[in-house]
Amino acid sequence: MHDVSEDISKQVEGKPGRLWLGAFSFSFILLALGFYSLCVLLWNGVGVWGLNKTVGWAWDITNFVWWVGIGHAGTLISAILLLFRQKWRMSINRAAEAMTIFAVICAASFPFAHMGRLWLGFYWAFPLPNTWGSLWVNFNSPLLWDVFAISTYFLVSLVFWYMGLIPDFAVIRDRAVRSGSKLRALIYNALSFGWAGGARTWSRYESVALILAGLSTPLVLSVHTIVSMDFATSVIPGWHTTIFPPYFVAGAIFSGFAMVLTLLIVTRKVFHLEDYITVYHIELMNIIIIITGSIVGIAYITEFFIAWYGQVPAEYYAFYNRATGPYWWAYWSMMTCNVISPQLFWFKKLRTNIVSTFVLSIIVNIGMWFERFVIIVTSLHRDYLPSSWSMFHPTIYDVGEYLLTFGFFFCAFLLFAKFFPVVNMAEMKSIIKSTSEKKH
Repeated sequence: MHDVSEDISKQVEGKPGRLWLGAFSFSFILLALGFYSLCVLLWNGVGVWGLNKTVGWAWDITNFVWWVGIGHAGTLISAILLLFRQKWRMSINRAAEAMTIFAVICAASFPFAHMGRLWLGFYWAFPLPNTWGSLWVNFNSPLLWDVFAISTYFLVSLVFWYMGLIPDFAVIRDRAVRSGSKLRALIYNALSFGWAGGARTWSRYESVALILAGLSTPLVLSVHTIVSMDFATSVIPGWHTTIFPPYFVAGAIFSGFAMVLTLLIVTRKVFHLEDYITVYHIELMNIIIIITGSIVGIAYITEFFIAWYGQVPAEYYAFYNRATGPYWWAYWSMMTCNVISPQLFWFKKLRTNIVSTFVLSIIVNIGMWFERFVIIVTSLHRDYLPSSWSMFHPTIYDVGEYLLTFGFFFCAFLLFAKFFPVVNMAEMKSIIKSTSEKKH
């Protein structure tokens, strides 16, 4: 028990190392460059992006869907695996939950950035009455469903994440009191709400955890289902399909687990947590990546089969154009990264190898970004009228807005890993206790 507290708390109590400072400096530079791009966008409007009259959605909505997808794994690991009493989640759930919070914030920035000059109409995204001098928002639109689904998902995930931190904050507070660090003791006492750790307190804590897990579970399925309906409820060839909801959910879990692996492998090395984030945990996550990657591959094949079988010329052309048109490179990059690369994890040596897992987790997320790009841009750049056909070419401000979210995400995660316990100490101790009781 003492070793758990010592190993995890020392990362919070010690000074930041060189690796942490280097990573944070690099992330902050990305954040600064992205912030400059955002300022230019707000000053000049979305004309600084590469959008045109045909491709009205491009990098902005691609990045929005990509970040929402990444945020799925955290709540799935915390909520669904908690309900199924999967103990292997306990070493990774804290970092996954934090990743969810930061990814959803990054995703939410893109719809607002897409409005350009926010002060001229950001309130159009909210259900405000006619007294504001505008019309009621269309509640039949899935774009409005996004507002409710993502905001609810964010709030429930935030409460779930913070509630799990409270007992660990109390541990750091008690250690600070014993070491004579008054300021740290004061801060962590406030963060822990004066947690005393009595039997009744733990009983209520566990009850609330189960209630929040029950609330979060349908949200995992609903959020990306609703995001997929932004496309599926339209009449644009390539979008108007009923397979999008399950296909988007599987893809979100796929990309989310890949990002969790990327972050945990780095965290494991930097903070020397090899005894807590083990090869066993990494192997189990790789197995989930195999399953969800295979589901995504089946969805790709099903889309092409239905386009051929349905004999709708516009639909058939939309998919033929994806594979052989001017954006063929994006389509085949998507297929290589998302369908072929995860199958390498069938080999035990690869799925238990840290280096291969790290590389393939990055490849998977590159592929998932290309998937969203292919769905959005290749479906829009060919209109029904050949005179409206157009190519999308991103500008430095498209790229800059993307860098802004990367900078924010990694800055936030690094600060979390330094000042908050990155592994759930309370749950790790419960495993040790239950294991020792079984032995006796």
